[in-house]
Amino acid sequence: MSEGDGEANYAYYCLHKLKILPSQFASMDRYEKAFIIASIDLKIEADKKEAARAKKAGKK
Repeated sequence: MSEGDGEANYAYYCLHKLKILPSQFASMDRYEKAFIIASIDLKIEADKKEAARAKKAGKK
């Protein structure tokens, strides 16, 4: 999530993937928000690795 306003990108992800309203995300304390952001980052990284593995397996 590198383009635009970072926090807005995370709020967008929360809305569409986690069903957390942007207002709920915005009202979280910084520790809860940091946990959510770190969790999203881990999920995105895992998804990228899985996609790379699937692409590699498809070439065999």
